[in-house]
Parts: sequence; structure tokens; C-alpha cells
Amino acid sequence: MISLYKTILPGSVIGIIGGGQLGRMMAIAAKEMGYRIAVLDPATDSPCGQVADVEIKAHYHDMEAIRKLASVSDVITYEFENIDHEALVWLQENTYLPQGSELLRITQDREIEKREIVRLGVPVAPYQIVKTEMELEEAVVQIGLPCVVKTCLGGYDGKGQVVVRNYRDIEKAYDLLLSDKCIVEGFVSFEKELSVIVSRSPRGDVSFLPLAENIHVENILHQTIVPARVDETVTEKAILRAKQIAEGLNLVGTLAVEMFLVNGDIYVNELAPRPHNSGHYSIEACESSQFEQHIRAICNLPLGGTRLLTPVVMVNVLGEHVGITLDNIELLKSGKLHLYGKKEAKRKRKMGHITFIGESVENIIETINALPIWNEYKMEVQS
Repeated sequence: MISLYKTILPGSVIGIIGGGQLGRMMAIAAKEMGYRIAVLDPATDSPCGQVADVEIKAHYHDMEAIRKLASVSDVITYEFENIDHEALVWLQENTYLPQGSELLRITQDREIEKREIVRLGVPVAPYQIVKTEMELEEAVVQIGLPCVVKTCLGGYDGKGQVVVRNYRDIEKAYDLLLSDKCIVEGFVSFEKELSVIVSRSPRGDVSFLPLAENIHVENILHQTIVPARVDETVTEKAILRAKQIAEGLNLVGTLAVEMFLVNGDIYVNELAPRPHNSGHYSIEACESSQFEQHIRAICNLPLGGTRLLTPVVMVNVLGEHVGITLDNIELLKSGKLHLYGKKEAKRKRKMGHITFIGESVENIIETINALPIWNEYKMEVQS
């Protein structure tokens, strides 16, 4: 097995598994530092492929393609979780994969992820694992309403989950059991949804982006607000929880820790072992972005500073927002537009984001609400 303490200097090739927007923004950060990029993705001209030096078109479980990526790369990383674990084990044993395969194995399965978070002494919402319709029904009764049923494997942005608000809703979740097993999670009456992005290098350097406050609409992130509108005690507790998890799981690279604020305490909801949508604001608003920190971490370079330079609000641009955004481009004087290069603008699909900076979060939100782009979301934002 290759040592985790190898340093990858600029001029080397970074291989990225996954050609989506996270890979694209990783690649842009890496190329600014002088690295070259190879990407493996099933699609030609993927968002990451558009800025890469080498494109390998193949499925993520294609071992011939995995070996090809390894042959042209000095270090390999990934931009999303749904990667074949066996392929990652091969990479760990035969090339340089500083993140390893264990953290991905943990975060790919919600049952294992919850168990590990609890093992580290971090609070989570009540949950049960179910495999049959009868177990599902019993779990809903025991946990109580409302609750949410999620597939343990896969699923994101509201996909692979059903909210159960009354007992008639249970039937809507039966089809999720076809994926083998599900997790039933109790709803917690949270005050805010928060997230911390933590990066850690093989040499043990650790850095945290400022605490972010997140607003979701239909289980899709809509806004990230920084600084989060919480007191300093909450910020310190959230950072401490993220540090517990990062060190307890021997993180190398970047980890997003999604949290709920509940009666002054922090409950951890989910983990993502890579840069995250709620960290995009850092490109304009921090000394170092989450993408630069990720590249520094996997290459075993010193981590950069993460001080917040300005109040900021990041807003996602979904498929239904692209047309009106481009029609009103002159209104974006205070916004930094990022489009990801996806070919088809589907409804609820993340096509880009806009980062707004200003004197205060309150002023920024007033600016956003004056735009016609997110009219249907204004009530959610103001509530």
C-alpha cells in the first residue's frame, strides 16, 4: 500500500473520479495551482471534462478505465460517494489514493455512517434500520410522526427518500425497500440547519470553513448564509463536533458535516466525504476555498487560511432558474455567477450557483429578494 505521506507537487496530474460540478471546481482550483487534471466519467464533455487535460469515458466500476486513470495520474480523488468500493480498494492498493477507501465505505451506507457518528459520541436523531414492510411500519410507530424514510445506499437532493407525516404515507415508502434496506429517522424540531466543511491533510493539519447556515426547499439546498446567524457558543460546538468526526474517522481530504441546531445542542445529520454545495461560498468569501483546501490536503501541502473576508449568501441556480437568470443578467451586479456546463437544464437539477457578497447578511438577502429569479422561494427565505 502506498504511504499516505507522499507529497504531490504542482505540475503533477490529479485524477478525479466523477465529472460533475464538484470535480469541475476541484479541477479549476488545481489548475490555478499548476496541476494537470484527468477525469473519469461516463459522459463525454462532462462539467469537469470541459476543463480537464485527459478525459476517460467509462462507468465508475469499469476496472480497465480505473487502471487507465491510475496510469496517467500521480494522485487520485473523487467528487461524489457512489463509486464502486472494490475499485477504490484496488486504487488504494495499487496507486496513490490518500483519502483511502474506508471513509467512503462508511459514508456510502447510512446505517454504517450513523453507527460511526454515535460511536464517536456525537448526537444524532432517533433512527432504526428496516428491511421489510412490517419492520418499516413498526419503526414508524416506535419513532413517531413525522419521520423520514431513506434508502441506506444512494439517494441525494430528496431522491431515495419519503417523508411520512401520517400512517397512510407509509405505503409511499414501500418501494424504497426494493433497494435492500432503509433507515427511518425521527424528525427533530431544529432551529437551524448548519454545516461545517473540514479539511485535513496526511500530515495532520486541520482547517475549518466558517460555520454555514443552510436553507433547503423540497430537500434541495437553496441558500447558504455565512456567517451563520447563531451565537458564538453554537459555532464553537459545531466546529468541535466536526473536529471529533474528522479525527475519529482519520479524514484525509475534505468532509462536509451537516447538522441541526436543537435547543442549543448540535445533532449531526449526514456526512459527505468531499467538497459540498454548502461550501461554494468560500470561492469568493474566504482566504482559501474548499476546493483549494481539498487539493492542498490530498497533495499533502500546507493548508491555507479560511478566514471569512465578507458576509456572503450563496444561492443555487436550478434548471427552472437558468432562463430567467440569463434574461436578467444585468441584475447580477452584486452576484458572482457560476454555471457548471451541464447540457440539459432539468427542473430541480443543480445547474449553477450565484454568490452574493455585501456589508451584511440582511442587506444581501434584501438584494436577492429584489431579483425575480427565485420568486417562488421568497416566503421560505424570509420565514
